[in-house]
Amino acid sequence: MPADPRSGIGRRIAYYRRVARLSQQQLAAASNVHLGTIRKIERGVRGVGDGVLEAVADALRIDPSLLLADRAHANSRIQQALPVISAAISAYDLPDDGPIRSLPELRSAVDEAVRWRLAAQYVHIVSRVPDLLGELFRAMQAAPAEHRSQIATLVVHACRAADAVAYKAGAYDLSARLIDLMRWASPQTGDPLVSASVAYVRCETFFAAGIHHRGLQVLESAIDAAPAHDHATATAARGALHMRAAVIAGRAGDADAAYTHLAEARILGDRVSEGVFYGTAFGPSSVRIHEVSVAVSLGAGHVDRALELARDWAPPADLPDERRSGFYIELARAQLWVGLPDDAFESLKVARKIAPQHTRDHRWVREDAATLRRLKRADAETLTAFAEWCSAT
Repeated sequence: MPADPRSGIGRRIAYYRRVARLSQQQLAAASNVHLGTIRKIERGVRGVGDGVLEAVADALRIDPSLLLADRAHANSRIQQALPVISAAISAYDLPDDGPIRSLPELRSAVDEAVRWRLAAQYVHIVSRVPDLLGELFRAMQAAPAEHRSQIATLVVHACRAADAVAYKAGAYDLSARLIDLMRWASPQTGDPLVSASVAYVRCETFFAAGIHHRGLQVLESAIDAAPAHDHATATAARGALHMRAAVIAGRAGDADAAYTHLAEARILGDRVSEGVFYGTAFGPSSVRIHEVSVAVSLGAGHVDRALELARDWAPPADLPDERRSGFYIELARAQLWVGLPDDAFESLKVARKIAPQHTRDHRWVREDAATLRRLKRADAETLTAFAEWCSAT
C-alpha cells in the first residue's frame, strides 16, 4: 500500500513554522485557519484538506508540496491539471457562459497568479488558473472597448502563468499553444512592451526544440522592435530580451553573440533598480545570474567564469524564487563539471530549499543528481533521498 502523502504533515508544518519564526497563533492568523485546528494538525490528531494545506503553505511562503511526505502527490496534481488547462484554452474564442468579476478583481487574481509563477508555486497555479482563463476569455468577449486592452494584458499574464507549469512539466505542445494565445492577445493590448514580454516567453519553444539559432533570430528581431525609451520599464524590457538572447546564443555555441548580448544587458541593467517588469525580473542581479547561465551554456573553456561570478556572491533574497533557484541549479552544473561534487550537491540543496517544485521538475537537476549518485556510490543517505525526490535515474 502506498504511503499516505499527508502522513507526518503536522510535524513538517511545525518545523517550517519554527523556521519562519512564527508562533501557532501567528500562523493561524496568517493562514486564516483556527488556532485550535493548527494545534490539532501539529499534534497529528486532525487531517489536512487541500484548502487548509494551501492556506498554511501560503502563510509559510513555501510550496504545498514541501509539506507532503510523497512529493509525487504534488506532481500528480500538476499532471492531472494539464488537460484542464488545455480544455480551458481550447474554446478561448467561444467561452462557456459564467460569471465575470470586475476588472479590479480580475487584475488582483492575475497579479496573484504572477506572484505564484515567480515563486515557482505550480500547485497553486493549477488550482486556480484554468478557471481564471475561462473567466478572462468571457471578459474579453463581453468587455466594452475601453477595457478590452486591459483584459488582453491580463490574458497574456494568466497564460504565462499556465505556460510556466506546462513548460516545466514537459508539456511542450501545450506550452506552444499557450504562447500562441499570448501572441494573439498581445496586439490587442496596444502596448509594445507586452509584445516584448511575449517574445521573451516565446523563446521557450526554441529551447524545447533545440533550435537555438532560430530562437536567437526571433529575439534579435524583438529587440529591434522594442521601444527604445529611457523610462525603466522600456529599459528593462530591452534588457530582458538581451539576457534571453545571450543564453540562447550560448546554447547555440555562439560565444561572440552571447557576450555581445550580455554586454548590452549589463549596460541596461545598470540603468534600473532590480525589479519585476511586465512579469520578468530584470536588473543588475538578474544580469549576473544570466552571466553564469551563459558560461554554463557555452561549456568547456567558459565554466570557470561561472564559478568566478558566483564566488562570494549570492542572489539577493528579494529576487523571485524561481530565478534564485535557477542560479544554484546552473552553479551546481558548473561545480560538477570542474570536479566539485560536494559543492554541487550543496548548491542543489539550496535550490530545493528556495523553490522545491521548480528544482524537482528541472531536467538538469535530475541529470546532475543521477551523476552525483553514480560518482559517490557510498555517499550519505541524504544524496540517495535527494535523487529519489527528483526522480533521478
